[in-house]
Amino acid sequence: MPNMMIHWEWFLRIIIAGLCGAIIGYERRNRNKEAGIRTHAIIALSAALIMVVSKYGFPDVVEYDAARMAAQIVSGVGFLGAGVIFVRHGTVSGLTTAAGIWATAGVGSCIGSGLYDVGILSTLFVVGLQFMFHHGILRKYANQGQIIQLQISQDVSALSDIQHTMKKYGIAIQSMKVEVLDRNTLFIEIDGVTPQTFNREELLEEMMNKNYMKMFSYA
Repeated sequence: MPNMMIHWEWFLRIIIAGLCGAIIGYERRNRNKEAGIRTHAIIALSAALIMVVSKYGFPDVVEYDAARMAAQIVSGVGFLGAGVIFVRHGTVSGLTTAAGIWATAGVGSCIGSGLYDVGILSTLFVVGLQFMFHHGILRKYANQGQIIQLQISQDVSALSDIQHTMKKYGIAIQSMKVEVLDRNTLFIEIDGVTPQTFNREELLEEMMNKNYMKMFSYA
């Protein structure tokens, strides 16, 4: 009877892990992401199952490191995460979903090893963080990526002036692509990070007043 009670506790861990994974997956499904409720639930309960097996499945082995089997969870989840990351026209998508899959495996591992409170609180934190960012509660406090496209006349001082102006508005330039359109025109695309206080209209007005500027837009 005591052994049966222990087995029921192991089953409970797997069930709780699956429910926590389903909660994370529900948020992802509502965002129309590739991995939804079933995927996250299966990942969480599978991670919990592996943890239970790694901790309690080898009682006949005298010296056994349970962490070795648990470490394979991370390797396996890496393949799943890579499957939801896509690159389209230079834009990477699926990183948040991949990170969510990784976090779900972590939650399942926690609960499978008996750390119920850590796993459940982590689930609530992951879902809460996603909710706050998607509803703009935290987004307004974070720096934002911004693509800026310009067409300018070929001027030896234009590029340095553009960089100086971006710095003036607190824009950190991550990359700058320059393309020659014709003998007199350059096309520039700037991938930058703007501060919280960034004023798009003010920068637009200043840039359009420059003599070399032909076109300025936010992508």
